[in-house]
Amino acid sequence: MTLTVSSTPAGLSTREAQRRLQQYGPNALPQRSTRRWWRDLVKQFTHPLALLLWMAAALSAASGSTELAIAILVVIVLNALLAFVQEQQAEHAVEALGRYLPQHAWVLRDGHRQQVLAIDLVPDDVLLIEEGDRVSADARLVEGVVEVDNSALTGESAPVLRDASSADDAEHPLDSPVRVFSGTVCTEGSAKALVVGTGAHTELGRIAALSQRVHVDESPLERQVRRVAWLIAIVAVGAGVAFLPLGLVAGLSLGAALLFAIGLLVANVPEGLLPTITLALAVGVRSMARRGAVVKRLSAVETLGSTTVICTDKTGTLTANSMHVVEARPESPALADALFRCGTADDTTGDPTEVALLRYAREAGAQSDVAIRDRERLALNRFDPRRKMMSTVDINGIHVKGAPEAVLSRCVGDVSALRRHAEELESRGLRVLAVATKPLSSRDVPPQQDAESGLTAVGVVGLLDPPRPEVAAAVEAVHAAGIKVHVVTGDNGHTAAEIARQVGIGADRVVDGLVVDRMPEDQLDRLLADQGEIVFARSTPETKLRIADALRHKGEVVAMTGDGVNDAPALRRADIGVAMGAAGTDVAREAATLVLTDDNFATIAAGIEEGRRVFDNVRKFILYIFVHAIPEVLPFLVFALAGGLVPLPLGVLQILAIDLGTDTLPALALSREPAEPGLMTLPPRSRREGVITKHLLWRAWGLMGLTAGILVLLAFFTVLLAGGWHPGDPVGVGAPLHQVYLEATTATFAGIVACQVGTAFAARTEWASLWSIGVTTNRALLVGIAFELAFTAALVYAPPLQAVFGTAALPPWVLLMLVPFPVVVWGVDELNRWRRRRRSGQVRTT
Repeated sequence: MTLTVSSTPAGLSTREAQRRLQQYGPNALPQRSTRRWWRDLVKQFTHPLALLLWMAAALSAASGSTELAIAILVVIVLNALLAFVQEQQAEHAVEALGRYLPQHAWVLRDGHRQQVLAIDLVPDDVLLIEEGDRVSADARLVEGVVEVDNSALTGESAPVLRDASSADDAEHPLDSPVRVFSGTVCTEGSAKALVVGTGAHTELGRIAALSQRVHVDESPLERQVRRVAWLIAIVAVGAGVAFLPLGLVAGLSLGAALLFAIGLLVANVPEGLLPTITLALAVGVRSMARRGAVVKRLSAVETLGSTTVICTDKTGTLTANSMHVVEARPESPALADALFRCGTADDTTGDPTEVALLRYAREAGAQSDVAIRDRERLALNRFDPRRKMMSTVDINGIHVKGAPEAVLSRCVGDVSALRRHAEELESRGLRVLAVATKPLSSRDVPPQQDAESGLTAVGVVGLLDPPRPEVAAAVEAVHAAGIKVHVVTGDNGHTAAEIARQVGIGADRVVDGLVVDRMPEDQLDRLLADQGEIVFARSTPETKLRIADALRHKGEVVAMTGDGVNDAPALRRADIGVAMGAAGTDVAREAATLVLTDDNFATIAAGIEEGRRVFDNVRKFILYIFVHAIPEVLPFLVFALAGGLVPLPLGVLQILAIDLGTDTLPALALSREPAEPGLMTLPPRSRREGVITKHLLWRAWGLMGLTAGILVLLAFFTVLLAGGWHPGDPVGVGAPLHQVYLEATTATFAGIVACQVGTAFAARTEWASLWSIGVTTNRALLVGIAFELAFTAALVYAPPLQAVFGTAALPPWVLLMLVPFPVVVWGVDELNRWRRRRRSGQVRTT
């Protein structure tokens, strides 16, 4: 924006302001184009698993199996709608930035003070700023001195001075001693300022643009589920393509061969996988909400569990965002009274430092009635950055406070001890003030120069925004989980390092943000590759973004916490952005994927445990779902390899009944399993470690799956042979053995369900025995199994359902034959886990 400074001391004319409003546009942030919901919905229909089902539906329709094609289409629609509804989330970061701007502002126009809409401010307007005002545009002071709370933009907890008479020689605009910025708050003083930037051309607008440019990547779980989907797709299509000619060679008709290919395709696609994962993550979201964290993106639950590095802000995250007097030397009634007398805060409002001093004075026994204090005050010499002090003239004396070097130099007597105290407090990152008094010789108010000379020092005080009491334990917990913590703050290095030390963060080094900004990429990578933890001080939004990118480039899973406007770009860029819900800005909350409702860093540790538990449980129900792929596929292979001598042991609709009916509730119940012992003592999971491992596949397909496959085929052939069947005998509709064939396929179907019961109990743990966690401790699983058995009974014995799914009532002796199936499947896996525990010598390893 090129400015022509044509403003006068009387401000712009209304006509000129209207012309500039047309030229530069409103003082509002540009709105990001909204996401098209239909694109998100289409993505759900083009997921790899959905594409496989589309193929299966097309093959079914081509082979004349219209009912099967319709059933598969219903599955596709239900899966897509469920995932779409659960994942829909509007991103309102820029809208929140807009709401952060004030609605009105005071300006000089046509020579008069007048209030205008903040959206109508234009460059070269003369902005009037007073204590308590939120600044409406970026501006350069032309008159006056103010203290401004820049924490929303910089993260620095202490207010900063802005003086119109200072030289504007700062390297970074936010450090300029004469500039104020939109979205910040004036905490003390008054000034006139010339508007130099509005709307998108402000620091707030720059951050908004930075947030818009940040791309949000898929979470680790989303990437891995997509990989799993492609793996399943390759296996399913490969199996269908490979065995279709095999069926023809074996003597099957083209229609039978197509039915065989469809059966393999459907059997290899776990239709319930996506909705089960989605619902399980939703359960994790509700669990997180009960622990004080609102998750805006389902997969963020698992992402938090795989976190390897936390980059935390300081102000409002590690600290209480409230100044306190940490230490006073020496403590005395005179010091408390002097602090009370020269204070400007009242019971409800005031600069954070003044409020802290008032609180300390009262706790130390000073008079507490501010109304009496103000009535007894004869004069107030406000803080001036040139003098670095302030003073009050009261009926009982003169009271002064300010920078130690300024106040102590005007004191009489030996002040060397107080100088040493002040230096020691400053070295600990505290904000230090010296306090002095002087008797009032008469009721006449002396000139400021006389009032602030010949003083008697009474003490020094050190202030700090203290850490939250629960943070130290939370830091210890995440350290035990192998997670590194860096502090990335806009505050100064001494203060940030002191807070880090108090909460147990290593803080081996303090690196200034300007140094980071000048670092080449490889040097920053080497800095972050070191083992220690770092305090990054005076960090800009770009600095935070670079740090997040560099860590992600190293393969780290990054959780970035923050509460200010300046945190928004990095919160969006990190694997998971964690915002403060109570004290944080709307901007940070909208940019983040996780919002802590209690602003408690300790909730992050609880969230990491919850995320790890969710990931473990996702593996458990994937194991559960994968196991019965083998007993579903084996019947079709027997059918094809027999070349028509053996009828198809399982119907395609029966497979859908298993995948979508009997599977779902037990799988969801596995998502409620509590965390296994020692979960938070394990190192973070590698980003490259998939949700599916070789061991999981061995348990699913090589161990329990193969066992279940053998059992169900045994059931099928036992029923057929007991009914008098011989290889090659016709079993179609109207054939004498048709009823026997229906009972045999029903036995296969019921046998798979029986094996699922054993799989469900086996999948509850990866290492520990079932007895160690208790057979009945997961009541949701018991309910799910009860529903599974009831649903199976309905399909087997209800005539309307028999007609749809091709089932028949099973005689009692067949049911008795199925009873041991769950025990056999569970027992095989239990024996395998016992062998692994014995070999490793421990209950849980990495």
